[in-house]
Amino acid sequence: MRPVRSLATALAEEPLVLDGGLSNQLRAQGCDLSDALWSARLLVEGPQQIEAAHAAYVRAGAQVLITSSYQATYEGFARRGIARAEASGLLARSVDLARRAGGAVDREVWVAASVGPYGAMLADGSEYRGRYGLSVADLERFHRPRIETLAAAAPDVLALETVPDEDEARALLAAAEGCGVPVWLSYSVEADGGRTRAGQPLAEAFAVAAGNDQVVAVGVNCCEPAAVDHAIALAAAVTGKPVVVYPNSGERWDATARAWRGDATFDPSRVTAWRAAGARLVGGCCRVGPGAIARL
Repeated sequence: MRPVRSLATALAEEPLVLDGGLSNQLRAQGCDLSDALWSARLLVEGPQQIEAAHAAYVRAGAQVLITSSYQATYEGFARRGIARAEASGLLARSVDLARRAGGAVDREVWVAASVGPYGAMLADGSEYRGRYGLSVADLERFHRPRIETLAAAAPDVLALETVPDEDEARALLAAAEGCGVPVWLSYSVEADGGRTRAGQPLAEAFAVAAGNDQVVAVGVNCCEPAAVDHAIALAAAVTGKPVVVYPNSGERWDATARAWRGDATFDPSRVTAWRAAGARLVGGCCRVGPGAIARL
């Protein structure tokens, strides 16, 4: 059902369970994601598959659903010949699909509209490196139209996620200012949990959100599970805000081969230590499916 509490209020009262990776669930449903738009392609060609993937996580116990808009951008849609007005409708559809899936159960389910980094639009793995050669102002201009459209679709929160560097975090927060929707800020970090993917000290990166009342949670995602432990304590100490964590399976994405390498290390039993360290929003990212979320 649609939440009666704001996400900030809920986080002050209890920890919440996020969903897991959308793309792996879509693949499990038989969807082909071998496209630069990734799961966002299904906003055009198979929205019912996206709603079904969200529903799988609701059944697993997820209380917060992250939309399929991570790689949905005006620029990416334009390369597919999709006009701006239609692209706006597709972004709004991503929120509606998650809302419908959450509305099927008799408990509060929050919707987080995903705002991925600039590098996700490039579809070349650069969201795991950052430092695109663009200024903060350039990045703010890129992000603002999509943020405005997603905010107008009335999600409960904007997930500024998989952010690889501090400069893009500043741009995202500036673009979201005044949009009327709270945000969470989540970095993708190196394996030691102490630096952003671009190499900046994570403490400095978290500091950009300190004192920003629009930010309801700060943390990390799409990183190795082992990186989370250090990052939680750092995020809580630097910002004083609730911490959001949703690591991937521990496998490594090979952007050239467009395949995952290595072994899975995501262990739902780690949630006890994560909660003790300050995590209030906990879930999984790439390659973490409904089964793992149910155990978490």
